[in-house]
Amino acid sequence: MLTAETQSAIQPLVERLAEARRQSDAFFDVVRPESIFERPIPERHRIIFYVGHLEAFDWNLLYDVLKISSFHPEFDRLFAFGIDPVGGGLPTDQPSDWPSLTTVREYLRDIRTRLDEKLGSDLDPQSCGRDGYGLDTLLNVAIEHRLMHLETLAYMFHQLPVTAKIKQSASIVQTNSSISPSMIHIPAGSATLGLSRNEGSFGWDNEFESYASQVPEFRIDKYMVTNGQFLEFMKSGGYETPSFWSNEDWRWKAAGARNHPVFWKKSGNEWLYRTMFEEFDLPLDWPVYVSQAEASAYARWAGKVLPTEEQWQRAAYGTQNGQKNLFPWGSQGPSSKLGNFDFQSWDPAPVNAYPDGASILGVQGMLGNGWEWTSTPFGPYPGFQAFPFYRGYSADFFDGKHFVMKGGSPRTAACMLRPTFRNWFQAHYQYVYAGFRCVNT
Repeated sequence: MLTAETQSAIQPLVERLAEARRQSDAFFDVVRPESIFERPIPERHRIIFYVGHLEAFDWNLLYDVLKISSFHPEFDRLFAFGIDPVGGGLPTDQPSDWPSLTTVREYLRDIRTRLDEKLGSDLDPQSCGRDGYGLDTLLNVAIEHRLMHLETLAYMFHQLPVTAKIKQSASIVQTNSSISPSMIHIPAGSATLGLSRNEGSFGWDNEFESYASQVPEFRIDKYMVTNGQFLEFMKSGGYETPSFWSNEDWRWKAAGARNHPVFWKKSGNEWLYRTMFEEFDLPLDWPVYVSQAEASAYARWAGKVLPTEEQWQRAAYGTQNGQKNLFPWGSQGPSSKLGNFDFQSWDPAPVNAYPDGASILGVQGMLGNGWEWTSTPFGPYPGFQAFPFYRGYSADFFDGKHFVMKGGSPRTAACMLRPTFRNWFQAHYQYVYAGFRCVNT
């Protein structure tokens, strides 16, 4: 039987999972039913896959430990894994290869019914687990996996034509022409990265084990690079100058005839910005969203570099007295006054829109408004141990082709704004809500 202590541990997680389901259900309603079999991003599955994937992931993670028999093993396999092809090999499946939306939703409902029946019974979150991990850890994995997809699906939906979506809210174009780019001096000091297993806090496998890194002094942009600044790079021939690009990045750029950020659209002699639900004149003070390759080219043009993961961590969480903060601004939890995150907006805001969210060392906007590329290839921390129940989550991407991103975007859930959370994408992936800032030493 559950004790009061174990019941109090699992019940909030069950409630959080239910809320995450409500969020994902509402999010799929953004897409008109006739567009559910579209593939907005060539490197990804069709949207219909993700309708089934969120539930299949939960099922494959939990059905064995909850002692439930699989009832549709074919769908359990079909919807099990997403894709992230590197260097070609794009999917070639057709809409007719997938089951109907009605069939997938029946699968979804059956999974939820079976899981919820067990999750509502007497279960010990510690003894009921797998591979040495308790049910509480598995539920955290299920919740955050779903919330991650609410963001990555936004990248996909963003690439659909406006007519394929049902507008949810009006875009608010905030502008502030008083932005003056500058750099902040970050004194030499320690940056703490990762979680300690002794803390007992949830984290993904790549967040462990905690270690401290001594970071020499450097200077970092006070704000993320704006659309206006990136436009100057373009006007200066940034996309036409090979010396600003690595050989591999130049080949990628040339092969796709890429000459502007994917969120921009040329209209005559002017540029428009493509938000989720409409297009309007390019907001010059919003952070530019680009690939890591484009960000690196801009940094070379500016005579600077992208920050390392350690430098970014030091600028975001460092203090003058060595105190450890939970957030860049201190210990207060995330709120709408401190940054643009937790699904509060579909779009970015000006890079200086949240002065109260500045880090203790004076750098603004380091949580929310856009992930920030680093120059650090995604790899393991010392002491890394892959989740045995999800070995492919991190280790499959320790390939030197994916790079660490830090911070968060307007569509990043609050629970993933912890200082140890790491995101990553390929250097040539343009569709992420990711910008950057530069450093020099």
